[in-house]
Amino acid sequence: MNTPKILNKETNNFLNVIIKNWENLEESQKSVLIKIWKVLTYKWQLQILFNLPFLIWWVMDISIEEVHEFDLSLLTYLNLPDWLISLFGFGLSSS
Repeated sequence: MNTPKILNKETNNFLNVIIKNWENLEESQKSVLIKIWKVLTYKWQLQILFNLPFLIWWVMDISIEEVHEFDLSLLTYLNLPDWLISLFGFGLSSS
């Protein structure tokens, strides 16, 4: 069974290999790799930026119990249109 100490050791070894290989590269190779990485991660950065509110809500959902105790009366104070409330599933009648 893996313990956190073992996992940290394996992670450190992996990072050390990456760092050692990076330090052995020439400056021209480093600059080319950095440019490639920036192009590849450009859309990732946008995707993370767009999904950040959902990521924050997900982290709160798994770590804070009070998130599940959402007060539906707050929706009445927001003065949202009925079609928007029904999109969230709160405007459904349970008859």
